[in-house]
Amino acid sequence: MKQFGWIALSSLMSALIALTLYHFFGPRQEVIVRETVMPIKQPYGDILSTMEEGRGISSPSPWASGTPSHFIVAAERVITSVVNIKAENRHWLRRYHGGISSGSGVIISADGYVVTNNHVVEEADNFEITLNDKREFNAKLIGVDPSTDLALLKIDAEGLPHIVFGNSDSVRVGEWVLAVGNPFNLESTVTAGIVSAKGRNIDILEGEYSIESFIQTDAAVNPGNSGGALVNTRGDLIGINTAIITRSGRYEGYSFAVPSNLAHKVVRDLRDFGRVQRGVLGVGIEELTNQLVQELGMSSSEGVFVNRVTSEGGAYKAGMRRGDVIIKVNGHKVRSMPELQEMVARYRPGNKLAVEYLRDGKLEKAQVILQDAYAASPQADSEEESFLRTLGFELRDLSEEEIKVVGKAGVYVVSIYRFSTIEETRMEPGYIITHVNNKRVKTRMEAIKLLLEAGAEIVLDGYYEGYSDTYAYSFRP
Repeated sequence: MKQFGWIALSSLMSALIALTLYHFFGPRQEVIVRETVMPIKQPYGDILSTMEEGRGISSPSPWASGTPSHFIVAAERVITSVVNIKAENRHWLRRYHGGISSGSGVIISADGYVVTNNHVVEEADNFEITLNDKREFNAKLIGVDPSTDLALLKIDAEGLPHIVFGNSDSVRVGEWVLAVGNPFNLESTVTAGIVSAKGRNIDILEGEYSIESFIQTDAAVNPGNSGGALVNTRGDLIGINTAIITRSGRYEGYSFAVPSNLAHKVVRDLRDFGRVQRGVLGVGIEELTNQLVQELGMSSSEGVFVNRVTSEGGAYKAGMRRGDVIIKVNGHKVRSMPELQEMVARYRPGNKLAVEYLRDGKLEKAQVILQDAYAASPQADSEEESFLRTLGFELRDLSEEEIKVVGKAGVYVVSIYRFSTIEETRMEPGYIITHVNNKRVKTRMEAIKLLLEAGAEIVLDGYYEGYSDTYAYSFRP
């Protein structure tokens, strides 16, 4: 028994001696304690910077990660501004027991203006809007623009929560965005993604003046999201969700939105005039191909090739010709056709644009006055134009071809301002004025002169193309 005790004591002493020797002479071991609070910087950032210095290798960023800002604040700001829209064609409904479509919309003013897509409301004659707080309103259609697939509605309400327009030009590829809408009638749905590309043309809009310069994202957008908001992480509106590319009919990672800068101009025009005031440069354009770049001796494919210049158009009068390559508008680079179309679409007829272009390798500059896409001449600012705006309409001369068709000269009413003196007469765009206070007019300037001299009361006589009757409108300026 004594022998066993001595053996145990000897073993214990040996172990103690071994631990003592290891403590003094063994390798050091670092103990890491993981904090419950995430560190702001990587603990090894400065060490690696020192190690890699002078080796031509970029050291890792000292910041913990590139995680996005949380989306809670942005979502809370936007949700109350996004509405559900039910559009129906009551005539079609009565006949075929259908004709109802739904989508989303965005409140853009406290007094009830709502922007959505044209394809949400087209061919409908009755519109019902449901707010986030479940209130329901009947809406009035203010105007549509098929060229951008946008429409403007108005509900009779005050003090509504509304969204703030952001600057879509400042949006960058890779930036986080939120899509807010009502997919499949699921109210106030928020999805997140990044900006995948800008200036996308997917060839879905028809018409000579269609404008496709979409913001592409991978935020989930499904049927019912059309007309909803695309916002940045601050909750600012940067686009109106419009379309998806899909084989299944459901979201597959490609969604497209009309940029907010373009949407802002379109809805202002719809509010003020009932239609978009579309200014045009007066040129035909196409993308620069590699072959064109080589033929023109250019070092870059950035820019847009001018393949046609309209005779007597704004670009022609400013000195531009076929073969020019537009590279800047108002100081902003032009890289593609959609970009140029979007830039020009933000301005109205009569606005002057600074255009920079290449001709035979030399930089040229021009000041181009935009023409009305639906008119024969530019609408420059003047005393006469101010007077016409005060009355509430825009006029132009009939072209020679139009005079041949209708059989007589006159002055064409291009557009009518909302809530104006002319609108109160119930005149419609397309009216052709032949007399002002019983005096014959054949040109726009003749009509303006007589309007200015008319005095206390004005009577307009004229007709609408395709109708044999004449119509008279009277008002006090």
